Amino acid sequence: MFKPLELFIGLRYTRAKRRNHFISFISLASMAGIALGVMALITVLSVMNGFEQQLRARILGVVSHATVQGSGGAGIRDWQALRQQLEHYPGISGSAPYIQAEGLLSQGQRTHGVLVRAVEPALEHQVSDLAQRVIAGRFDSLTPGSYHIVLGAELAYALGVSVGDSVTLITPQATLSPVGILPRLKRFTVTGIVEIGMYEYDSGLAIMHLDDARVLFRTGDEVSGLRLKLQDLFKAAELTEGLQQRLPPGYQAVDWTTQHANFFRAVRMEKMVMFVILLLIVAVAAFNLVSSLVMMVTDKQSDIAILRTLGASPASIMGIFVVQGTIVGVIGTVLGVIGGVLLASNIETLVPALEQLLGFKFLAPDVYYISDLPSDMRWRDVGNITVAALLMCLLATLYPAWRASRTQPAEALRYE
Repeated sequence: MFKPLELFIGLRYTRAKRRNHFISFISLASMAGIALGVMALITVLSVMNGFEQQLRARILGVVSHATVQGSGGAGIRDWQALRQQLEHYPGISGSAPYIQAEGLLSQGQRTHGVLVRAVEPALEHQVSDLAQRVIAGRFDSLTPGSYHIVLGAELAYALGVSVGDSVTLITPQATLSPVGILPRLKRFTVTGIVEIGMYEYDSGLAIMHLDDARVLFRTGDEVSGLRLKLQDLFKAAELTEGLQQRLPPGYQAVDWTTQHANFFRAVRMEKMVMFVILLLIVAVAAFNLVSSLVMMVTDKQSDIAILRTLGASPASIMGIFVVQGTIVGVIGTVLGVIGGVLLASNIETLVPALEQLLGFKFLAPDVYYISDLPSDMRWRDVGNITVAALLMCLLATLYPAWRASRTQPAEALRYE
């Protein structure tokens, strides 16, 4: 016999046809529970990763990876020279100026507060994908002096306007007149409607040309800042820290991890909580494993006693049942990993097929901006889930195995 005694007997107990079929059923239920728990964990975390990736892509398609602006909210005058300087900085793939202000849009009896963003259409494609998000009209219709405007989809719906309609923009700046102080306002023509996929922007974003904003808000040659696109957005914090040291005095660099820190922190927290909650499924299956092993120890009392009289040590007896419980846990975990990887990799195909079969849309497009179930399976998550499941299964075997090692041969064989 080339195998260790504990491994040989543990495998024999696992393969043997048990006299008590109920114990066998409990073991199979534990194995199935572990497999389902692991599969659910991998699938749910992959879907949450997919949602996080989609949200990040949609947000960063509007807000840019990093921003250079004046300290204390001041504007930037010589932005052309600064932009040429930033083009040679390693890690930056594009830059574009912008002016950001607040205003009030009105059309008829309807009014809505908006965030006005003035851009240079010829440069904007370097830092955002706003042009690709236009669902009506054209983004390149924003030309100097035309006073054209592109609205978010929800904002256009709230105002009841479409391409070709006119809206009035009221700015916080006031104009002195013989009759007193009057708010400054300008009439714009809607030439585009953009859908970002985030309600915050779709319901409150108005985009115009940079030159029109200079006249309307009286900023002169100043811009609010420069928006930057980075080659690796996950190194934004590191890059902006280095960039800050090389910028002239009076400028500050801010990256997307700072601007939207609370949002992405909440997403990560939700993912962690979901991981813990779904891990309880594996814990319940591991508890069933404890029950099946305890019953197995009770059923094998005479076998344990005979092994002890033949010279088996308590550690060997304990090893036998650890091996048996671990095998059940390993098989369940492996089946769960295989099922989870297959399901997470094909969920974007399976869900539409299931929706077509049932005639029901799980995420209705008129309610949810992300109407599909995106999946981003990460092998690091798969590895963490596998290790956690195996550790729980191993811990579940310790008490029944310890109880088996405490069996006294004389007591167990007294009535045999």
